[in-house]
Amino acid sequence: MRRRALAGRLWALLALVLAALWAFPVYWMVQSAFLPTNRLRAPDPSFLPLGGGLANFRRVLDDASFLTAFRVSLAVTALTLVAAVLFAFLAALAISRYRFRGRRSFVLAVLVVQMIPAEALFISQYAVLDDWGLLNRAAGLALVYVAAILPFTVWMLRGFVAGVPVELEEAAMVDGLSRTGAFFRITFPLLAPGLVASGVYGFLQAWNEYTLALVVMTEPGQRTLPLWLQGLVEANRATDWGLVMAGSTLIAVPVIVFFLLVQHRLTAGLVSGAVKG
Repeated sequence: MRRRALAGRLWALLALVLAALWAFPVYWMVQSAFLPTNRLRAPDPSFLPLGGGLANFRRVLDDASFLTAFRVSLAVTALTLVAAVLFAFLAALAISRYRFRGRRSFVLAVLVVQMIPAEALFISQYAVLDDWGLLNRAAGLALVYVAAILPFTVWMLRGFVAGVPVELEEAAMVDGLSRTGAFFRITFPLLAPGLVASGVYGFLQAWNEYTLALVVMTEPGQRTLPLWLQGLVEANRATDWGLVMAGSTLIAVPVIVFFLLVQHRLTAGLVSGAVKG
């Protein structure tokens, strides 16, 4: 018993050390956002934001290009999230609940598409968006993101749909519900955790993506937040790290807030599904 207790404490200590190593870069970014430039360039590092302030955040928020980039990123992320989850849900439902010719080929194609490097498609994607007049448009970038996110999202949701027994729908239909009613009243609530997990994945990919946005959004007024941050670094020979860290912190805030909100709903969905099952 003592050996088990000692081993448990050692594993807990190791987990705390790994968590601290993981969280330290985030802490360094946040605390650096409060420090002036001379403190950040000092030979002795400052591990606490003592004597700092909100000047760097004010400079970022006063920059009109930041607010423009924020609106562009928000529009692109919202379009990507809705379209990717909707199409992936329908595709996962089809390949999990129905048997049709070419089903295995479709599943195999989903896996193969995931193996194609994104950089190999840049030229063709640029040409297509140029022909359709969607360059430097939020809808055009969202379309590319949906194409990139969809294969993995379909595969993720397929596991959730396959994990819900079809007998639940059949029992509800025996009790008088239609097929559609049985699906939305019985099966759909049990799939909420999968939809939320897919939404988290789509949100993170669309919000933080850089390379595709660099190819599609070439006009300064249509930059996303990662492009805005990169432009901020390139605009100064001597990088203003306080400004960069403040911008990075503000960019990370919506991701953290979204994840916290969705995490609560994900937990509620799992508990609800366990009770109904």
